[in-house]
Formats: sequence, structure tokens, C-alpha cells
Amino acid sequence: MRVIFAGGGTAGHINPAISIADYAKAHDDNFEAIFIGVENGMEARLVPKAGYDMKFIDIAGFDRKRLWKNISVVMKLLKARRDCVKIIKDFKPDCIVATGGYVSGPVTIASKKAGVPSLIHEQNVYPGLTVKGSENYVTYLALSFEETISHMKHKEKCVVTGNPIRTEILEADKQKSREKLGIKKPFVLIFGGSLGADRINDTVIEMLDRIVKENEIELLFGTGVRNYDDIMKRIKDKGIELGDNVKVTAYIDNMAECMAAADVVVSRAGAITVSEIAALGKPSILIPSPNVVRNHQEQNAREFEQQNAAALILESELSADKLYNKIMTMIRDEKTLNEMSANLKKIAKTDALEQIYDLMLKMSKGN
Repeated sequence: MRVIFAGGGTAGHINPAISIADYAKAHDDNFEAIFIGVENGMEARLVPKAGYDMKFIDIAGFDRKRLWKNISVVMKLLKARRDCVKIIKDFKPDCIVATGGYVSGPVTIASKKAGVPSLIHEQNVYPGLTVKGSENYVTYLALSFEETISHMKHKEKCVVTGNPIRTEILEADKQKSREKLGIKKPFVLIFGGSLGADRINDTVIEMLDRIVKENEIELLFGTGVRNYDDIMKRIKDKGIELGDNVKVTAYIDNMAECMAAADVVVSRAGAITVSEIAALGKPSILIPSPNVVRNHQEQNAREFEQQNAAALILESELSADKLYNKIMTMIRDEKTLNEMSANLKKIAKTDALEQIYDLMLKMSKGN
């Protein structure tokens, strides 16, 4: 099977595509794939690292506030569509898989023009602009939630698959991961996504000195690639000397191991992140981003909170004391951690890769 994948901007769109590609590769000896993305996106680093070739296009997302800037965006979209048609005709894929982000738009449009079946995956309950705009061009709409069907025009194309979860996440073992990472104490993992989250970063900096000095937990703090240098400077300026119990990194490459080893995860509430947290049964403190369409992260977090599967702190209520106290309260309450873990296992969906691969096979045979 020959497949073109598209999805980019953040790791939340790229990692699912890589997961699907890896799954297909493991089940098809003749599998070949290329990815389409943008040079300034996370895909430029993550895709080659995963062992796949990339083709770059020039495209940007729509500006919802400064509408006059979208004239150039439309011009880029038209050129990107032409470029994608050429890439498709040159590679001759059996099918195309898009996982969201503005990169997916011109690819799905081009798939129709080139006569190649395609699917686009939606992570959240409310479909984004790219998914809505791709409805007329794709063969399948792979959805993560049943509720999403009601928001789509082409209901006949909808298949509820859930969110694809990386095989390494599904296979990760807590004890083996802790041994490999050398974890000896209760372990807390904090990250704000591949690009980072300023408010979470600011809050963690304010409580770092306390964590270092009290030395009750081990902490891995992922700042996001664009924030790392600034944050390390701020830590130095505050006179904080990081001990052996605290590690700060720009990007967590071995997320499966780190998440498996963690006793508590502190993160945003993006769809892929919460799906992976559920699959691993990891107690978490979710701090949803308020800067997303239809506030979908808060909806994700509240669903988990209502099922006693996670704690929720709104960004408007976030402070260093509040976060620190919540972390320590959870770490010291083994009963609550076990209850959260059990509840997460009940709501986890872990067969999305298999379902999406089945759709790829159907498209390939039809093509």
C-alpha cells in the first residue's frame, strides 16, 4: 500500500499520522508513505525522525481576527492545492490520510482533483474548519466521538474510530519505564504541548524552587521548543539551582516512557493527550487552553472530571500554590490515584489504529 499523510503544525496533528503510518507499516510488508507538511511546523523534525520522507508546501491558517490577511492565505491555498496535485500524481498513492491542521486542507482538496480516495480524522467533538472544509472532497470522515456526526453535512461518510494512540503508548510499562529512567520517588510529568503553554510554564517556574528544596518528588518539565531558552534564563535569574530531582527539557521525545513512569501528569486537555492519558490510566491534572475553537479542551477536561478520572484547574484559576498543593495532595493519596486510574481504563478507546487501517484498506482496494 502506498499512502500520503498530511497533518501538521503541532505534534497533536503529526503524532497521530505517524502512529497510523507505523501501524500500517507493521501490517503491510509493501507499505510506502510520504508526508506533506510545512517547513516551519513540528512535522519537519518529527516526521524524518520517525523514518518517513517529507514533501513541503507553503500554506498558512486563516486569521480569524485580521480578516484582510486572508487574501494571501487564499492565494497560498490555491498554489498549495496545485502543488499537492503534482505530489499525488508523482507518488501515485493508493489512498490519502489527513489528520488535521491547515496543512490537510489543500491535500484533501487535491485528492478529489487527482481521483485518489482520502479520509480526514477529527480529534475533537466539534469539527475544526479544515475538517468541515474537507467534507466534500474526502471518502471518509474518521471521527473520535459519536456526537460529532450531528455537526457534519455528509453523515454517510462518518465512521467513529476514536483517536489513534501510538503503539508505544499502548505497550508502555510503568515499572520498566521507571527503571529505565532511574525514577526512585513519586514522579510528576508536566508539559503544555509541543509548542509549550506560557501560563503553565510561568506557574511551574514559580513553584520550582519549592520542589527542588523539599525534594519529595521527581519532576520532568517540558517547556515547549519555542520557550526553552527563555525559561532556562528565567530560572537562572531567579537563582534556582535545579537538583537531581528536577529536569527541564524543550521537548519530550520519549513521551511514552515518561508518561508510563509518571504517578501524576499535568497537561493541557487536547484530544490526543487525554486519549493517551486514558489509555495508560494516568491520574492527571488537566489545565485546558482557553484559546481554542469552541473551548473544546475544557469540554474534554470536564468529561474526565465528571467521571472522577482527572482533576481540573481552569487557567483563570491557576496559581503556583494551587497547582503545587493539588499535585502533592494527589501524590499522597494512593486510594484516589487508584480510583482515577481505574475510571480512566473504563473510558479509554484503544482500537482507533485498527479501525483507520481498515478504512485505508477499503480505499486502496476500491482504488
